[in-house]
This record gives sequence, C-alpha cells and structure tokens, in this order.
Amino acid sequence: MSGTAEVREPAGAPRPAPGRDRGQRFVARAAGLTAVLAAGGALFGLLRDQMIARLFGADSATDAFLVSWTIPEFASTLLIEEAMALVLVPAFSVALARGTADPDAVRRLLAGSLPRVLLGLAAAAALAALAAPLLVRLLAPGLADPALAVDCTRLTAVTVLTFGIAGYFSAALRAHRRYLAPAAIYIGYNIGIIATALALHSRFGVRAAALGVAVGGVLMVLLQLPFFLRTLPVRAAWADWRAARRTAADGTRRPYVLGVTFALVAPIVLFALSRQAQVLVERFLASSLTPGAISHLNYAQKVGQIPMVLALMIPTVTLPLVARALAEGDTEAARRRVERDLLLVGIVAALGAAYVIACAPQLVEVLFQRGVFTAESTAATAAVMRVYALGLLGHTLVGALIRPFFSAARPVWFPLAAMGVGLAITVVAGSVAVRYWGAPGIAAANAAGITATALLLMRGLAGRVVPIDPAAVMAGLGRLLPAALAATAAGWATAARIPSAPLSTLLTALVTAAVFAACARALRVPEAVTLLSAVRRKPKATP
Repeated sequence: MSGTAEVREPAGAPRPAPGRDRGQRFVARAAGLTAVLAAGGALFGLLRDQMIARLFGADSATDAFLVSWTIPEFASTLLIEEAMALVLVPAFSVALARGTADPDAVRRLLAGSLPRVLLGLAAAAALAALAAPLLVRLLAPGLADPALAVDCTRLTAVTVLTFGIAGYFSAALRAHRRYLAPAAIYIGYNIGIIATALALHSRFGVRAAALGVAVGGVLMVLLQLPFFLRTLPVRAAWADWRAARRTAADGTRRPYVLGVTFALVAPIVLFALSRQAQVLVERFLASSLTPGAISHLNYAQKVGQIPMVLALMIPTVTLPLVARALAEGDTEAARRRVERDLLLVGIVAALGAAYVIACAPQLVEVLFQRGVFTAESTAATAAVMRVYALGLLGHTLVGALIRPFFSAARPVWFPLAAMGVGLAITVVAGSVAVRYWGAPGIAAANAAGITATALLLMRGLAGRVVPIDPAAVMAGLGRLLPAALAATAAGWATAARIPSAPLSTLLTALVTAAVFAACARALRVPEAVTLLSAVRRKPKATP
C-alpha cells in the first residue's frame, strides 16, 4: 500500500457554501475507504471465529481462551477505538488548528506524549502478565480450567503494549486525515491469529490462538509504522524529547504536552472501562452456567455487532472534522455533522438488527457449524444473537455519541455517569434474568443497559458540547422502527421457507434490505431518502 492511495483533504480546497457540511466529498471518500477496509477486517474476524469454532468448538477450553481474550477486548476499546482516540485526535486536531500561530505544536505534542505512553503501556502489560492468576479468578470464578486460562492470559497480555502503540499511531494518522493504515489494522490482526492458530494448534491446543492474538497485535503496529514515520515529525520530536530530558534533569522545566492532562484523560479512560465492563459482567454471570455459555455469548456478540462496526466508520472518519470545528469555535458545523452521523449510523444499525434477528440460526450455521461446533451450539448461539440484536442500535448510538462528547478536548464527566447507569441496569437485570433464561437473559440485560446509556447521552450532548436537537434526531430514528419491523418480518418469513442455510442467508439479506429501503422511503426517513435519491441520480450524472 503506497502513500498515494491515502484519502487526503485538499489543503487549498475552497470553503463550502453556507448550509452545507464541510468537505462532504472528502468525508464520503474517506468513509467509503474506511468502510471497505473495516468490512475486510470484519470478514477476517469471521474467518478467525470460524477457525476457532472448528478447531476448538464451544467447551471449557474455548471458555478459558475467551476469558484471556478479555484483555485484548479491553485493550482494543481503551487503546484503539475509544480512549486513546478520544484523547489524541482532539489534541492533535487542536495542534493542527493552531497552524502558523504555533507551527511546532504537533512536534511538541508528539515529543511530550509518545515516550510516556510507551513507558506506561510496557509497565501495564508486564503487570497484566504477572497478575494473570488473580485476573482469571476475578473474571470467571466458576471456570472449569483456570490454569489454561492463566496461560492464555499471559500470552494475550502483550496486547496492552501493542494495541496501545497501534492506537496512538491510528489517532495521530486520523487527525492528519490519513485513514488507510488505521482502517486496515484489524485485517493484519486477524491474519496473525488465523495463521498462528492453524500452524500451532495441533501442538499447543487453544494456547496457539492466544499466541496468535499476541502476533496479531505486533502486525497492527508494523502495518502503520511506515505511514506514521512519513506523516509525523518523529525525528524532530525525538530530538525535542532528548533535549527536554536534559533540561528536566537540570530542574529548569518539564516537557510540555499540548492539551493532554490527567483531568482530560481520566473521564475518557473511566468511561471506556465502564463500557467494556459489560463484557466482564456477562462472563462473570455466564461462568456459573453450563460449559460453553461464555462461548455462545462471545460468538453471538462478535457476529451481531458487525453492523455496529461498519456504522461507526462514519463518526470515526468525521471525529477529526468535529474536533477541528469545535477547536475553531464553529459549533454549527459540528452540530450538522453530528446530527447527520447519528441518523446514518441509525440506518445501518436498524437494518443490521433486522437481518440478524431474521436469520440468526442460518447465519450461525453457515459461519460456525463445522468440526466440533455442533447443531446444539448453533441453536444456543442463535438464541443469544437474536436478543443481542435488540441492543444493537443502542450500542451503535453510544459509539457515535461518545465521539463528539470528547471532541472538545476538555474534561467531560457526564458520559461516565450515563454509562454507570447503564452498567447498573446490566448488573441488576442480568443477575435476575440469568436465573430464568440463562445466556439469553444476560444478553437482554446488556441490551437494556446500553439502550438506557444511549438515551442519556443523547439528552446530555445537546446541553454540554454540541447543540444538537435531540427531539429531531429521535424523531428521525423513530421512523426507522416500522421499517426495521417490516424488514424483520419479511426476512424471517424468507429464512423459514428456504432449507439451505447458505442460500437462506443470501436471499434473506436481499429481502430484508429491499423491504427496509422501501419502507424507509415511504416513511420519508431522513438521510435514507437522500441516499436513495443520490443512487437514482448517479447514472444520469455520469458521462
């Protein structure tokens, strides 16, 4: 992949006409490229899960591996998707917005933050490896094979370092409008897991999958390193850091880190931890169920949240634009961008949820039912997946809403409070529901908790950071419900009438999408009508 393939905003592009978002063409191209690469990462993720299901099934061994996978999952959320990006993208955006007034801002930010981040990540990774026995006891006290989980956890602990470096690189590159390498990291990650597990599973069992996670993290870093070195003033920053160390040793001054303070970082980190704690709650409750319950929850979540991953490519691309607009005081541009993003991600999430609910058994059968993954495991996973899909819109909206909350590069504690309410609902409801409905009850509690958080964030964003109109956004999202229900019913009927699982998943996808699009157009769903009209006009506008 060469640098010429990057999607970059033209430096001298003219300002758009009033009433229109800035750089719409750039956003569309960047979002399209990011979505394609994210889809590739999701595809390899499915291949990874298929391989794990085929080689190891859904039993006590895979439960042990999935407990160790908690560390990479936390690291991914904390260090790549949310906390690191929500801290550094606004910080780099502020530095870039200063332009000629402070031409060395980016270099000083890099020199002041990267060495500290590397040191902290290395210490955290070593601590996680040493504390593996304690972590396993806390995460899954009822696990059948805790020793295996400890071995796997020590292997996956290295991702705290590698994911952190990858997240730093991704945030810096996205702030500089470079999206190619950051969007491709999960392709490299999943290739590392697949290749390592296939090569070593006969010798090391499920430990080979844990080793593959470590290898995949290294590939994430290596994939972005050339782009990072070309885009940012690394050599100059290294010289600044060494000079700052010498002057700091003399007691004259301390290195300066632009916009990155403990007060800014703390609410973001705590929010990310509290959001990911939903997974801890699920695995803690499921560890007391029959062996394989944790695996069923994991497979259902991984597949069910693919629409969310694709939808969040939109606010991922627009995060630097919102941060730059807020840094320049242009709250109107930020408002328009955020409102459009919320409606677009809602469309993708609603359509994805309809499809998952309609053909969950067929989808799980096509993806996983082979090797030691039995029909019983398919039925259990599909039941959980359908319940998970009820919270898909909530998960997607939380992911989209949290980005503008932290785009202003100032401490904001409201998201943590909102997530605390949702987590409390998950804990209380899950503790009750698991007694009666098992793993599906845990998934229902997850959906209830995250939906409550999304509603609170929607309400809180307007009065604290970006002046969106919650009523207008909720009205637009509310029109998606009839379209999603109609698409689900049509898809379910289609899936039930076709005996072949592969053919059923394909035709159900077509029927679900067609019905959803027709209903959305009939109901005049915002953004959906615009998208359909654009598709219809495109052939006429093309020479």
